[in-house]
Amino acid sequence: MNTVFKFSLLLTALSVSLVIGQSKVGTSAAPFLGMPVGARSIGMGSATVALSSDATGIFYNPGSIAPLGYSQAVVSHTNWLVGTKFDWAGIFINLDGTNAVGVSFTQLNYGEDIVTTDLEQAGTGEKWSASDLAIALTYARNLTDRFAIGGSAKYIQQKIWNSSASAMAVDVGLLYNTGFNGLKIGMSIANFGSDMRMDGKDLFKAIDLDPENLGNNSKLITRLKTDDWPLPLFFRAGVSMDAVKDEDVRFTVAADAMRPSDNSESVNVGGEFAFREMIFLRAGKRQLFLENVMENYAFGGGIRYELSGVNALSIDFSYQQFKIFGGVQTFDVGFTF
Repeated sequence: MNTVFKFSLLLTALSVSLVIGQSKVGTSAAPFLGMPVGARSIGMGSATVALSSDATGIFYNPGSIAPLGYSQAVVSHTNWLVGTKFDWAGIFINLDGTNAVGVSFTQLNYGEDIVTTDLEQAGTGEKWSASDLAIALTYARNLTDRFAIGGSAKYIQQKIWNSSASAMAVDVGLLYNTGFNGLKIGMSIANFGSDMRMDGKDLFKAIDLDPENLGNNSKLITRLKTDDWPLPLFFRAGVSMDAVKDEDVRFTVAADAMRPSDNSESVNVGGEFAFREMIFLRAGKRQLFLENVMENYAFGGGIRYELSGVNALSIDFSYQQFKIFGGVQTFDVGFTF
């Protein structure tokens, strides 16, 4: 266990130093990587880095899927701001009670619109679209009966019409179960990877290098070069505990501290009430202590129906209130096997 704790301390110190060293507020690519995933987590204010509960742990803490002891698939849909759609799907397989593997898919769809020009204000007959996506492969392992570690390798892409940017990144997560009243300690670092640069045929432009003289080629094709932008690096550390737990009722509280490379530090807090692990009520708040935050409180609930053996079907819902844009709803469907 001494080796485990030393490794945890080393990873934490390295993570903090990396985040602080790369802090560039508001200057990262792929901001969709910071959008919360899953109705259960959103309903708890995204304070879930220290929870080991469902497949959305792939996103918050890859190490959290190893201790679960079962396999699960979750599909999540969010009606996001200004008509956009945010979808997440993930599945993990428990191999032998010690090792688990998973895969997840994230997409933010901005929709499409008509292409217009100065001369064709009604449209050219073409349509443009934009979307972001990330695909992750995850492996997690129980190093002891209380300590788990996991990591994800992922491909990230942003696309707008005929131009796109891509990057590769890794996530690493740790989870420690103290054994006291369900008290767990978790931490993760996400999106440590390469920079992104937009490229594509939309960046090819005709230019006249010498417009004051006649006889030269006024339609030379040039290629605009865009800057490289780093990924948003997230360091999360949190705790969760069962404040009340008996045969019928459980009340779990959780809190996460988050340090992103493209914003200031903040704290997420939340709680979940469960009745016989069948009916759930949740509430939480994201980004406490962050100035000019646009998010208000979130709440949600869910039901879980046991089919046979470990097989179970779960349906979850969350509602997150924004100060300007109104509310955002998220729906999840999960299958445990």
